[in-house]
Amino acid sequence: MTRKVPGVLGGMGPEATVDFMAKVIALTPGDKDQDHIHMLVDHNPTVPNRQDAILGNGEDPAPALAAMARRLEAAGADFLVIPCNTAYVFGQAIVDAVDIPLVSIIDETINAIPDDCTAVGLLATGGCLQAGVYQRALEARRIEAIEPTAAEMKELMRAVTAINAGEADDATGETLRSLAAALVSRGAGAVIAGCTEIPLALKPSMLDVPLLSSTDILAQKTVQLALSE
Repeated sequence: MTRKVPGVLGGMGPEATVDFMAKVIALTPGDKDQDHIHMLVDHNPTVPNRQDAILGNGEDPAPALAAMARRLEAAGADFLVIPCNTAYVFGQAIVDAVDIPLVSIIDETINAIPDDCTAVGLLATGGCLQAGVYQRALEARRIEAIEPTAAEMKELMRAVTAINAGEADDATGETLRSLAAALVSRGAGAVIAGCTEIPLALKPSMLDVPLLSSTDILAQKTVQLALSE
């Protein structure tokens, strides 16, 4: 069977990329090495900080992302994925740099929202929220976006920083659970984990509503595309 090769723009952050790859492996049917998917991965944690760039305080990461995309295409990738929501804000630079498609982690996550859900909580980085990529996609579906307050955003970013630093503990998970619960209390019928670090500490079993992990959803789409004829 002919399979497609995903090219992964990784390293943003490193542990989230490894988590994404592990989920691709777990979702792939098979009982031997040869059953699994050939992934090409450019694991590049030196890409300039996406949040700083969005907030006007840092170097533009678009050239580095475009260069990664070109390398992956030249190496034989059939399509591209980025297991980082904030990096997808700069997706147009990638699309313009290559002739292979880029899968939208934003669109795929939005498509996974239950049909009967009219309001969704957003747990995402400040840069991702300021860029409005999720809010615009939700508005197009006539779904209300419920965002963290300024105080909640500070807690969220502290939790994400701890995860990036390898310092997450049970308290980190509890912080994220509490933040998600606050969004639910304000009307969210589901919560989007719109940062690929979040599912490393926040699990679906911790919430009373669906937790839409952008990592899991992108991994599912990656397997689907790779195994498609």
